[in-house]
Amino acid sequence: MSMPELSRVSLTVNGEVFDREIDPRIHLGDFLRKELGLTGTHLGCEHGVCGACTVLVDGASARSCLMLAVQADGKSIETIEGVAGKGGELRPIQTALSRHHGLQCGFCTPGVVMTMIELGRDTAARPLSEADIRHAMSGNLCRCTGYQGIVDAALELFGARETTN
Repeated sequence: MSMPELSRVSLTVNGEVFDREIDPRIHLGDFLRKELGLTGTHLGCEHGVCGACTVLVDGASARSCLMLAVQADGKSIETIEGVAGKGGELRPIQTALSRHHGLQCGFCTPGVVMTMIELGRDTAARPLSEADIRHAMSGNLCRCTGYQGIVDAALELFGARETTN
């Protein structure tokens, strides 16, 4: 059996452009971890259910275990490694998760943070209720925290925002 022909991809990951020839069957999560060494994106269920592999593709959340790397050609990818500031300062969502004990084993944390970043961007004009946050986070499985710390962190950031009507 012969090896498949390689495909050329060019994508921007955390602001850096990468050009590679890759097996067209490799998933984005495996590409990020194995080709680029960005191991913060965790692969859990590999069926798109747990949310641990969530990354932002052109600003929208995507399950990197379900997306082929060739589908990301020409796109901008943001992973957990690109979240902190240049000097290592944490984003407010990371600080809030820490303050509210929304982190325990850390396996789900990269996907939770990426989901919350998208949630904050998509709902910037209005405060969110606990129900809004729980709905948005329903695609991220966490076996350790019981979710309340995660929800409390999101409520701190997104619940009391003033609307700009």
